Amino acid sequence: MCVLPETIDWFPPANEAFYFQKRSLPRVAYMDKEENLRRVLGCGVVSVIRAKAPSAAVAIAKAVYEGGIDIIEVSMVTPSALEAISTLARELGSTIVTGAGTVLDAESARSAILAGAEFIVGPNLSRGVIEVCRRYSKISIPGALTPTEILTGWELGADIVKVFPASAVGPRYISDIREPLPQIRLLPTGGINLDNAGEFIKAGAVAVAVGGALVDGKAVQEGRFNVITENARKFAEVVKKARR
Repeated sequence: MCVLPETIDWFPPANEAFYFQKRSLPRVAYMDKEENLRRVLGCGVVSVIRAKAPSAAVAIAKAVYEGGIDIIEVSMVTPSALEAISTLARELGSTIVTGAGTVLDAESARSAILAGAEFIVGPNLSRGVIEVCRRYSKISIPGALTPTEILTGWELGADIVKVFPASAVGPRYISDIREPLPQIRLLPTGGINLDNAGEFIKAGAVAVAVGGALVDGKAVQEGRFNVITENARKFAEVVKKARR
């Protein structure tokens, strides 16, 4: 699967092992944040999925994993998102790193973590979300666009800063931001496809987040998960080639 870098710079220390439990959600064992962050950085691709049912999320995640990507972000815009996260954590465990996306506030972040999310992604910059992630030793990836927002997110304790919408600025913007702020890990999201993913990586992004260009909605509806697996292989290869 994804090759993990030997070391990473800057992350809060992991806490002692513990368990989360909430009502009908399953007990989810604590996973090491440092290792998960290393896996995200090593893989270089975050697969964003929007599944209508937990069973579909599992099928998609397995297809993506078969293609060489083991970082799965479940978007909270779907009604079954928490159940999907819980199911992925229970059925696939540490085979993949499961996270929650489109997390707007601290309450949603905590609910996702209780369900089993190991990383939290937001389209916005929320101090509360970052604080919850730090409290429970989970990876925090807030959204930002301007240099001020990006630096603020990092200073608040973000592990990676999501640059969104990346389609509005392009790869050159990543290199421009990294020139004065080389210490900040940037994850472009929005409009990422096979034609530009490599350029974002070459510009200095630590990874890219991909939605529809990887998880083809029509293929999911038709049960052609081999298409998703092939897409994942292509994205994994593009990132690997760009890093050489």
